[in-house]
Amino acid sequence: MTYDLLIIGGGINGCAIAREAALNGLSVLLVERDDLASHTSSASTGLIHGGLRYLEQYDFRLVAEALLERERLLKAAPHLIAPMLFVLPHENAVRPWWMVRAGLVLYDLLGGRISLPRSRGLRKSDVAFTAPLKGGGRGFVYSDAKVDDARLTLANALDAAANGAAIATRTALESARREGDVWRAHLSDGRDVTARALVNAAGPWAGEALGKLGINAVGHVRLVKGSHIVVPRLYDGEHAYMLQQPDRRIVFAIPYRGLTEIGTTDVPVERPEDARIADEEIAYLCDAANRHFTKQITPGDVVATWSGVRPLYDDGASEAQVVSRDYVLEMDQHGPALLSVFGGKITTARHLAEEALAKLGPALGATVRRVTRDRVFPGGDIGDRAALLAKVEARWPWLGHERAARMAQAYGSALFEMLPDDEAAMGRGFGAGLSEVEARWMHDREWARTADDVLTRRSKLGLAMTADERGAFEGWWDETFSPLPPSREN
Repeated sequence: MTYDLLIIGGGINGCAIAREAALNGLSVLLVERDDLASHTSSASTGLIHGGLRYLEQYDFRLVAEALLERERLLKAAPHLIAPMLFVLPHENAVRPWWMVRAGLVLYDLLGGRISLPRSRGLRKSDVAFTAPLKGGGRGFVYSDAKVDDARLTLANALDAAANGAAIATRTALESARREGDVWRAHLSDGRDVTARALVNAAGPWAGEALGKLGINAVGHVRLVKGSHIVVPRLYDGEHAYMLQQPDRRIVFAIPYRGLTEIGTTDVPVERPEDARIADEEIAYLCDAANRHFTKQITPGDVVATWSGVRPLYDDGASEAQVVSRDYVLEMDQHGPALLSVFGGKITTARHLAEEALAKLGPALGATVRRVTRDRVFPGGDIGDRAALLAKVEARWPWLGHERAARMAQAYGSALFEMLPDDEAAMGRGFGAGLSEVEARWMHDREWARTADDVLTRRSKLGLAMTADERGAFEGWWDETFSPLPPSREN
């Protein structure tokens, strides 16, 4: 079969491009050798933000673009993305007070007509914000948003598939070559397919993907590892903290499923496979939190970690922390088109996809439209979170508040299709609120092919389950669904 577009990589950029292309009426095949969002796109800090710290690098265009996208995403995926207040203490600060305040004012202005509260100074009445801190009440409050990164990636894939795209997980590109006016590609599942254009959205493996095409990269990827730790809750409330560090980096402390997430680091690495946290990073993040919070932590308090390798475009910056988070799209039209994606961030993936289609359209002889700017993601037609949760709790009171809130945020309006009216019909319970009905939904509708796909990415419930519960779920999953071929056309 010949597709208009063959996309390599099922991270946020690949899935966003698949969505944009499918909605423009192009035939699309996306291949991912692992799971959707199995690497960088499920290992972020989990923020939809303009990037306040990028102002210090004079990256005003990137910040303005990201803030505009933040507004669009809040409307498009209100179940997955929620506003969050950030407290920026002015203790142990390496920047003068006036500079931080001016940066926050500029941040608000670059956002244009924003729906979130604008920045302000801390007040005496902000006891909930200042009580957990060692220092006094000097500092600021500003707004950004929190996201479930893996499920936002999945939402892009779901919308792409609903509009005709073929999503093939556990399927790698083995090789591809130009032949006349098409690409001829061989896939790991044995298929040979042709495509009029190819997109290299392999993230940290973009260079490796180009090697399979017999092409040397014109642009260069710089790999930077970002690691996070999760510790027992450091403070009450649903707000986050942005903590200034002596090395001029910033570290976030964010509520995470009843615990506190702390991250991230910026460590250069040579290989994407080096996405493992080092002891030095754990110590760095503990020290970063201990400078600010009265509740102190040690590496022994860490209950979970994750690391992701960001594929940044090498702009020649000497330090990892100042390498631009902007993206570069390189077109190679020596024959059928090849578009390679370098860099980018989860907030700007939709805009990246729009620009990618603008480049690919002429090469395909297609007129492309801006089709996703005001489009709601699957499950996002909920009004607002509070209204959805009230409906869910009224219809399924036996879920309990905590599970109802988690599932409403994960699935949005799709819950009304997933859940039965009878609690007994939920099937086996595996712990932490995970049921057989939900697990089967992930398998049948969301390309989950292993227990880890469910526990680590689609639900992140593995953190809340005991070792025995995880083992029991893995056993049930393998018995129920294995062995299975790679997922192709669903």
